[in-house]
Amino acid sequence: MAYVAVEADERLEEGPQGLQFKSFLGDTASNTRPGSAGVSNVDRGYLSDQPQRKSNGGFWTVEYYQVYFEVDTKEVLRRCYSTLLPTSTNYFSTHLNPPDLYGPFWTLTTLIFTLFLSSSLAASISAYLSSADQEYDYDFGLLSLAMGIVYAYGLGLPILLWLALRYMGVGEWSMVDAVAIWGYALFVWIPVSILCVIPVPLFRWVLVFLAFASSGYFLVRNVYPILASAEAKATRLLIIVIAVLHAGLALVFKVLFFGYYVVDKIGMDLPLPGGDDPGGAVKMLF
Repeated sequence: MAYVAVEADERLEEGPQGLQFKSFLGDTASNTRPGSAGVSNVDRGYLSDQPQRKSNGGFWTVEYYQVYFEVDTKEVLRRCYSTLLPTSTNYFSTHLNPPDLYGPFWTLTTLIFTLFLSSSLAASISAYLSSADQEYDYDFGLLSLAMGIVYAYGLGLPILLWLALRYMGVGEWSMVDAVAIWGYALFVWIPVSILCVIPVPLFRWVLVFLAFASSGYFLVRNVYPILASAEAKATRLLIIVIAVLHAGLALVFKVLFFGYYVVDKIGMDLPLPGGDDPGGAVKMLF
């Protein structure tokens, strides 16, 4: 067997003139999913630069969701206050980065208790102003009612919407993103429910309308770009369904939790069917 000596190629040590590798792929190649049509939401900037959290175990385990609760209180409050700003049109990339579940759970649970406490306090104040001798019994059924309504709207609706969009082939956001958007969007109802203790019906209507407009605008500005990324144009009509359901939620809050007043109402009120009942001292607008 013979060996042939090969001299080393000195050009490999010449620095910039040596062997080099160059990629001919564009910068946006990593952001384009195979089989996707058009430009994704990552390219549009809606979901840009979101860190991908990795969870241990399956989705049925506690460890899977543990990473979404690793957020401090200061960050949660900042995200809550940001929903009140009309400039929060790109909430995914500017504030919800990365998404969490602690804030939405805290917001929804706090809203349940503020709805019950504020409505109970308003009812007791109204009963006392109507008749000092009248006793008021707290209706704990309102607590169960508030829990069912808030959790169904704040958790059930975004999960159903996410499943529907996944079925339609829109995978630009995750279930955690959907729940986080809805949870933080309902933050405005917490101070509104406290202010609605004031027994002035017209003032309560104004507060409910402002909360509906603020949270509805927040949802539309952050959910509609996701719907618009679908290939089927009819998917965009889901925003109308979301707006109708959101208006229904506002009306339910006003009727069930912000409808107490004394016999001699302070200021004018908006008439609702079945709202005139001269027999009772404390009334609810049904």
